[in-house]
Amino acid sequence: MSSEVVIELEHVGKCYRLGEHHGAGTDLRETIARTTGRLRRLPREEVRELWSLRNVSFAVEEGNALGIIGSNGAGKSTLLKVINSITTPTEGTCRTRGRVGSLLEVGTGFHGELTGLENTFLNGAILGMTRHEVRSRLDEIIEFSGLERFMDTPVKRYSSGMYLRLGFAIAAHMEAEILLVDEVLAVGDADFQRRCLGKMNEVEQNGRTVLFVSHNLDAMARLCPTTMWLEKGRVRSIGPTEGVIDAYMRSAGSTSTGVLLDADPTRSAQVVGVSLVDDGGTVQSILSTRDAAWLTVEVVTNHPVPGLDISFQVATRSGTGILDELLSDLGPSSISSAGRYIVGCRLPPVLTPGEYVISVWMGTAYEQLEQLDDVVGFTVEGDDLGRARRLIKLTTEWRTARVDDHLVDG
Repeated sequence: MSSEVVIELEHVGKCYRLGEHHGAGTDLRETIARTTGRLRRLPREEVRELWSLRNVSFAVEEGNALGIIGSNGAGKSTLLKVINSITTPTEGTCRTRGRVGSLLEVGTGFHGELTGLENTFLNGAILGMTRHEVRSRLDEIIEFSGLERFMDTPVKRYSSGMYLRLGFAIAAHMEAEILLVDEVLAVGDADFQRRCLGKMNEVEQNGRTVLFVSHNLDAMARLCPTTMWLEKGRVRSIGPTEGVIDAYMRSAGSTSTGVLLDADPTRSAQVVGVSLVDDGGTVQSILSTRDAAWLTVEVVTNHPVPGLDISFQVATRSGTGILDELLSDLGPSSISSAGRYIVGCRLPPVLTPGEYVISVWMGTAYEQLEQLDDVVGFTVEGDDLGRARRLIKLTTEWRTARVDDHLVDG
């Protein structure tokens, strides 16, 4: 027997009119300027439409977790705001059944002048809970947030991390049948992220519904059986998480062309192309922590260059070197004679989440012919498994042995 549908969207669209003054929320200076403009018959500002969502339709059954991915500006946060009734759709219908708890932008739903304790009761009241119901969960909320010392402090004095801790604790422990979580989890430290993901998994196991927006694709793969991919406000794909994530990453990578350089026939040897490609030869700009790839360079050798060698360097955006590999590590040069070569160096899945750049050196033991610094950039997305300080992750070999069996009786 199928479960009850608790979230249902039919042809939902959200349009913002850029350049239009809505009256509410403007100050005296803006009001005077608009009035003066009308009296002087100044031309009106051009009003343009921006569709943040368009023709979005899907349904989520009770007790399921749906992941939502997409590039920045794809409409993910707007979608959660529509579902949470923070904003109304321009077209289509959105229906939810049950209380909706949410952790969207940091600080959403808080009153800055109220204390953490008072904001907890305020959020419960917004969800329709009585003070007795909130009080029965108060100890769990405070313990999970780790803010025992600050619950009597006005939240306007909280840091972004403290906002996040309290906001998630309230959203996860209240009696909400639907939990919406935006990618603000990136604000928390590794330990708190891990606890948040564990709590969301617990919420799902208890039969409540979770919608999870994140760039942490590994965490999404663990938590959400189904994922929806938004692109420019439209549903590009929805289905099993692993397949949707793979398609998303292939698409993101296909927008990168690597670097192509003009060949110069007067030079003895030259690098004319650098790229990062997957096993199928498709250029990539985004990898997951579980993906291997190939650092690839195209070389034109116009005249024989004895001992010609190539080096790939991979570094973080801040300049910390991670890898520096030489072709000659495998033996004598294989690209010394005249010709055109494609040289690839396999990059195993050892990098942790972050932004990286590739540099290329070419030369011999006696001279440098090419040095291309930070020529290609790429991103590794995924979970750091709570070990954010390490630069690489190695699946190293371990061994254990019991020694008590070898003790000699006295």
